[in-house]
Amino acid sequence: MKNIVILGSTGSIGVNAVKSVKNLGKGWRVLGLAANSNLKTLLAQARAVKPAYIAVFDYEAWRELKTCAPRGVKVLPPGVEGLAEMASLKEADIVLSSVTGAVGFAPLLAAIRASKQIALANKEPMVMAGGLLMREAQRWQATILPVDSEPSAIFQCLAGVKPGGYDAVLSRVFLTASGGPFYAHKGSLAGVTPAQALKHPRWNMGPKITVDSATLMNKGLEAIEIQNLFSLPISKIQVLVHPQSVVHSGVEFKDGSVLAQLSNPDMKLPIQYALTWPDRAPSLAVPLDFYKLARLDFFKPDFSRFPCLALALDAARRGGIYPAVLSAANEAAVERFIAGRLRFTAIAEVVEKTLAACHGGAGRLTLAAAVEADGWARQKAADIAARMRK
Repeated sequence: MKNIVILGSTGSIGVNAVKSVKNLGKGWRVLGLAANSNLKTLLAQARAVKPAYIAVFDYEAWRELKTCAPRGVKVLPPGVEGLAEMASLKEADIVLSSVTGAVGFAPLLAAIRASKQIALANKEPMVMAGGLLMREAQRWQATILPVDSEPSAIFQCLAGVKPGGYDAVLSRVFLTASGGPFYAHKGSLAGVTPAQALKHPRWNMGPKITVDSATLMNKGLEAIEIQNLFSLPISKIQVLVHPQSVVHSGVEFKDGSVLAQLSNPDMKLPIQYALTWPDRAPSLAVPLDFYKLARLDFFKPDFSRFPCLALALDAARRGGIYPAVLSAANEAAVERFIAGRLRFTAIAEVVEKTLAACHGGAGRLTLAAAVEADGWARQKAADIAARMRK
């Protein structure tokens, strides 16, 4: 029996993860479910899969959950404490983390130090201190498997290459981006509304990652994640805008051979692969029909219209706490934009000004320094955004 814990079970990744575990059938069990505050969906999931543990991050939702949790299910504490406890449950074989933002840092570290197999769809911790977290994983004999479609594609293309030897055999990594809802948009993006930014042309995702896709910050964050997951220089990662979202990413070996992973844009496939690795099983994803593919297009990213991507790649080159500052500032700015209190184009301005206010951040990184930088940048970005006109 494989016991699966799902952190962020009510988001799009979590919902598909529950479906994937049920699809795998006998021998697979959802041991624990954790969400932010969506009790309606969480309780429906609990009734369907009957986990042994359940948790919510939000304190008020936790108080309500204590009164209505299904009989026989243990309710863990609210906040980060409950997430970390669930991520390190002795009975858990696989921990799937799909929470949003830096809140996933402590649960990820707890899962690593409990020597778990981790299916990771929460990129922000890997941006903050991914190199250190990978070393922690090696120390505690934990395994981190990427869930997001692009890092998963690269991981699949590197099957058979010994971990730690990726840089020696690769000349380039091709990181594809859909371009989001505005890549072909003509004219200024200053008037973009949250409702417009949240309409992704290809993927059904959570609000934060959808806005990040619209600014192309998501691709910058993924570049840093890939840099750390595979111990590669950022100079080897080439971003390609690919509107069809069929080629999920690829690699070029030093002999000139290119391998890419293709499938319909459906997260159920990379989710299931992270659960069943190194094996494969029939999934719920619709198979690709090559006869229906009229074309596959690839374009260079427009750094001038989407400056968040350039800011992210620069932070990756600088290293130290700069990626953590970038991620936190972006998270604070996106939250304000979604709430209608910041212009779309001001997201990049907030991030750039927060990075400019960070001095001496390229020194030796520690896990504590990454967490401290996250807190500082979050407050600094909020202060900068508050002074801007909407």
